[in-house]
Amino acid sequence: MFEQFTVIPAIDLKGGEVVRLYRGDMTRATIYASDPATTARKFAEQGAELIHIVDLDGAIAGGLRNFDAIGKIRRAANCRIDISGGLRMIETVRQVAAAGADFFSIGSAAFLDPEFLTGACAEFPGRVFGSLDVRDGRLAIRGWVETTPLSLNEAAERFQQAGVAAVIVTDISRDGTQCGPNISLSCEIATRIRLPVILSGGVASLDDVRAARRQFTQGIAGIIIGRALYESRFTLRDALAAATETIA
Repeated sequence: MFEQFTVIPAIDLKGGEVVRLYRGDMTRATIYASDPATTARKFAEQGAELIHIVDLDGAIAGGLRNFDAIGKIRRAANCRIDISGGLRMIETVRQVAAAGADFFSIGSAAFLDPEFLTGACAEFPGRVFGSLDVRDGRLAIRGWVETTPLSLNEAAERFQQAGVAAVIVTDISRDGTQCGPNISLSCEIATRIRLPVILSGGVASLDDVRAARRQFTQGIAGIIIGRALYESRFTLRDALAAATETIA
């Protein structure tokens, strides 16, 4: 999928609504819309090729909690969707696949149950993304409320061995802050694995999109954008245009 740099809007779901967290804190959620399907449709109409959808409640609970909203998004958006949050059993992955999901992002379960990750990649080749969520240099799991002693290098290697299609790298300290993405962290991971890396967390401006896109040849295949779109820092159309500008 990542023949060119890809801009990916995010829809985070909490209680069936579209929200954004601040640094992954579930108690600091800002509600932006009550109808996720409408939000998804607008992103698709602006040219989104892929929408990243996170079931925040599911990430904490360890199982899908916003499945109805995901189904409505699928029916509303004429583009590909990636589902994340609470995917910790192969039956759950099959459930969202049957509901029309194109990709599945697996984080916690990749480290809690490595055989599940390997099995998911085998059953859905080219459709599984690995989620590498980082807080203060450590790997965060279970909805970002716990950390694991597994190093980032070990985690990235596990994803590569399992056969994921790409790795999403999120700097939790920047997520939802609009203080700028941690491009150096993603580039560091990209140099160690032979997989596309998708940057996430902290995007605030079109210059952030341009800076990430300049690293395309270094393995940064795309960028996920959330709060900046919801707070009208720029539109998705603007971001897509910035991602295709000629690099000086």
